[in-house]
Amino acid sequence: MGILNRIKKVFNGGSVEAEPVEAEQEEMSPSFYIDALEANRAEKERFFRTSPYSPIEDRAGFTGLNYYPPDPAYRYTLPLQRADEPEPLTFPTSTGDEQTYFRIGTIEFEVEGQPARLAIYSSPHHDELFLPFRDATSGRETYGAGRYLEPEVLPDGNLLVDFNLAYNPFCAYSDDYSCPLPPFENYLKVAIRAGEKAYKK
Repeated sequence: MGILNRIKKVFNGGSVEAEPVEAEQEEMSPSFYIDALEANRAEKERFFRTSPYSPIEDRAGFTGLNYYPPDPAYRYTLPLQRADEPEPLTFPTSTGDEQTYFRIGTIEFEVEGQPARLAIYSSPHHDELFLPFRDATSGRETYGAGRYLEPEVLPDGNLLVDFNLAYNPFCAYSDDYSCPLPPFENYLKVAIRAGEKAYKK
């Protein structure tokens, strides 16, 4: 389940289904898109500041998260190049444990004219697709172990991959969490300056 849906579930006191992504979203105005993104960020910060399920250990001293400015250029609609058969892979975690995911295919895109390629995974425990990655900002501007993203499947079968929604795993805020680490094939040489930056404790 994506971070925003988990947050909504806590605040609403019940289960929240992921909202379908309509094709019309690709044509939304930049101002509407930015307003919606800022609202999502504000909702996440409210959860981190007030919820007993927050990963922030010092909620009283929490001053907010750090983000790159919203940039629609990091929002892609991409075909998924599906694997013939989903390949099971074992991911090491931040605590030395292991978690199993399935490699279902890859996406290709460009960042400021530079080619990039990432693998997409699924989990036997969640319905959402999973995209863990590291890039040239990792360990400098963003969390060193990498960031996560849940691509959305569009009605035409393409994926909506919006790096403005890239977020830190909970282990970025507390050592109490065990988080899968991005596999080497999802290490990018290019910089993805979108989404969440490193958390300053």
